[in-house]
Amino acid sequence: MIFHGTGLAGAYLIEPEPQRDERGSFARTWSVETFAERGLATRFEHCATSFNLRRDTLRGLHFQAAPGAEAKLVRCTRGRIFDVIVDLRPGGTCRSWYTAELSADNRRMMYVPEGFAHGFQTLEPESELFYQITAAYRPELQRGIRWDDPTLAIAWPPAVERIISPRDRALPFIASAAA
Repeated sequence: MIFHGTGLAGAYLIEPEPQRDERGSFARTWSVETFAERGLATRFEHCATSFNLRRDTLRGLHFQAAPGAEAKLVRCTRGRIFDVIVDLRPGGTCRSWYTAELSADNRRMMYVPEGFAHGFQTLEPESELFYQITAAYRPELQRGIRWDDPTLAIAWPPAVERIISPRDRALPFIASAAA
């Protein structure tokens, strides 16, 4: 696996290194030893999928508050997405964000540390994501910030019509969430 730094401490864009032959390819997408060497989470509590019927579906920006803060390893297994992480940790890169295209074709993964919000916009219909998550889901700790927060000014891809849930439309701006 090739770990690309994002400029945000502990967050990585990860590319598998496929071994190819006449049958196709084989690549590692997870290794306790490799993740531990970088000080990343090595225990995942559960896995989840997100299937999105339409292009321009936007989910996020979501996170779980302490004491249930979670790290995630996110991969697009079908279709193509514009993936976004936002550092919410106090200090140097707080409110900084990073984006990458994840797709079934490029097989990239995003490692999202604790203290980050995560969201995405689908770039193709029928896009699916696979999540490995370090903390148990606790509905009372689920939080989020608005995808279009002007303080963050995330450069989302243009969309004909974004599909956003009522819950995500009602998320607070980061200034309100911090208060």
